[in-house]
Amino acid sequence: MEEFQQILPVSSLTDDRRVAFYKKTYTHLAMAVLLFVIVEWIFFQIEPIVNFALSMTQGWRWMVMLGGFMLATTYAERMVLKNHNINQQYLGLLLYVIAEAFIFIPLIGMAMVISESGGVNILNQAAILTLALFTGLSAIVLLTKKDFSFLKSILTIGFFIAIGLIIAGFLFGFNLGLWFSVGMVILASGSILYQTSNMVHKYSEDQYVGASLGLFASLMLLFWYILSILSRE
Repeated sequence: MEEFQQILPVSSLTDDRRVAFYKKTYTHLAMAVLLFVIVEWIFFQIEPIVNFALSMTQGWRWMVMLGGFMLATTYAERMVLKNHNINQQYLGLLLYVIAEAFIFIPLIGMAMVISESGGVNILNQAAILTLALFTGLSAIVLLTKKDFSFLKSILTIGFFIAIGLIIAGFLFGFNLGLWFSVGMVILASGSILYQTSNMVHKYSEDQYVGASLGLFASLMLLFWYILSILSRE
């Protein structure tokens, strides 16, 4: 009977237990975002790390950096989602946050330069837009309780196409442009709907760390492409 209880989705729990799960998930999401800001700030205080990250954006090194990021985040996701040890789950979430903070160094550095020269704080604008869109999309799922699991195949195809375009752009030397970033914002928005739906309909009561990681990944993807759009001159 205990095993059956453990795999019950959050949607089938009592209101009090469901609300408690949501609070834990979004608290961990907020902690992950705060940790991202702290780690990013620390990175920018260490010049060799910043220089190394910037050097990895040149030519084929960018593909190596993306590959390393994908490996690190995949490993972190496995630690969180396929491990019942809570300490290992937290370690996986920490690894994911650090990987995100590192790959964001070049983009945030560029946004800081543009902000200093133009007087517009692009980082603040991107953060506000991202938070507003994330909140609105999350509210749609939580208020309607609609199951968005049907988006899985659409998102999978979309991400494969995006990866293919990124590789093609690197191999043939063309810029993906504004519309690619707009498309990725739409894809990230769909991912937020999907991950929030998973939180409600897929995860069990003890998987709040995994639920927060899924939301954090989608949130950071949205932030990346909104910041990319605003950073275009």
